Amino acid sequence: MAVTQAESAVLAALWTQGPLSFASLIEAVKATHPWGDATIKTLLHRLMQKGAVRSIKEDGRQRYYALLDRDAYVAGEVGDLVDRLFGGDAEALKAFLCGATRD
Repeated sequence: MAVTQAESAVLAALWTQGPLSFASLIEAVKATHPWGDATIKTLLHRLMQKGAVRSIKEDGRQRYYALLDRDAYVAGEVGDLVDRLFGGDAEALKAFLCGATRD
């Protein structure tokens, strides 16, 4: 599933703080990004269309849940990085990282 960097900020709030009401989600995202409510609402809507987030009505309020697992997202991002920069060779990434930490 393709998730933009901006959309990942919304997911990050859900991954770290669990299911959130819309107001709480807005507050959590604004704590790390200077976006307006409409921007966050648009990002949330896109994530729902992609099937990465769902909403459930609980106690009369909508609460938002991440359906995309963080580990699966990170694995996909790292895989894309390996493909793009290291020709699909994960060992080359590992060697690069080990060499970079020695400098």
